[in-house]
Amino acid sequence: MSKLPDILRDQENDILADWIKQQLAGAGRRQELMKEAELREQSAEFLRLLGSAAAHNGNMADVHSTNWSGLRDMLTRISRSRARQGFTPSETATYVFSLKEPLFARLRKAHGNDATSLFEDIRATNELLDGLGLFTTESYQKSREEVIQRQQQELLELSTPVVKLWEGVLALPLIGTLDSARTQVVMEALLQKIVDSGSTVAIIDITGVPTVDTLVAQHLIKTITAARLMGADCIISGIRPQIAQTIVHLGVNLRDVMTKSNLADAFAVALERVGLSICRDRAA
Repeated sequence: MSKLPDILRDQENDILADWIKQQLAGAGRRQELMKEAELREQSAEFLRLLGSAAAHNGNMADVHSTNWSGLRDMLTRISRSRARQGFTPSETATYVFSLKEPLFARLRKAHGNDATSLFEDIRATNELLDGLGLFTTESYQKSREEVIQRQQQELLELSTPVVKLWEGVLALPLIGTLDSARTQVVMEALLQKIVDSGSTVAIIDITGVPTVDTLVAQHLIKTITAARLMGADCIISGIRPQIAQTIVHLGVNLRDVMTKSNLADAFAVALERVGLSICRDRAA
C-alpha cells in the first residue's frame, strides 16, 4: 500500500511550503509572469485535489480515470492561463515535476529501511507525476492550437474587407494567396454585404494577389458565380500583364467576366452600370 495518500493528508501544509520554496528558487522562475500569491494559491489547490484523488484511487498511475477528473480540470485551467501569460510548455510541465522532490523526501522518511516498499512507492509516485506533467503539456498544446486557429480565423476575416465605394457599388480587395478556406470566407463576406447593402456591382481587386493559377482562378469564378446568383455583377480589377499571360496560358475562361487593369477603371465601369458618371467641375 502506498503511503502517499497519508503523507498528502497529514503533511499537506509542510509539503506546500517546501514546494513553494523550491519553485521560487528554481532557475526557470518567471516572476514577471506570475506573482507569488497566485503561485501559492494554485499550488495549494493542486495539493488538495491530488490528496483527494490519491485517497480514493486504487491505481494512482491512471490519471485519466474518473477520480482524477477534478485535478485534470484544474491542470487544464492552469495550462490555458499559463499559455496566455507566456510560459513555455516545459515551464508549465516543470510546475508539476517540481513536486517530486518534496514528496520523495517524505516517502523516504516514511518507509525507513524498507527499501523494497520505498522503491515501489517512489516508482508509482514518479509515474503519477509524469502522467500529470504529460497531461499538462498536452493541455498547453491544445490551448495554443486553439489560440492559433482563432487568430487565423480573425486574420482571414480582417484580410477580406468588403468596402462600399458608392451606392450600389462594392469593392473586395484581395491580398495574398487564395485557398479553399479563404475563398469560403471571401464568398460569405461578399454575399452578406450584397444582401445588406442591396448592391448590384462588386469589384474584386486582385492587385495584391501574387500569382494566379488554375486553383485561384476557380476560386474567383466560384465567388463571381455566387455573387451573380445574388443579383450582383462582378468586375475583376488588378489584372497585371504577368497575370493576364498566366490566365491565357492556363486556358481559364473569363470571357463572361468584365476585367480591368486597375481599380480606377473598374470603378468607372461600375458607376456606369448603376447609371452614374464622373465629370470635372469646370469652375473648380
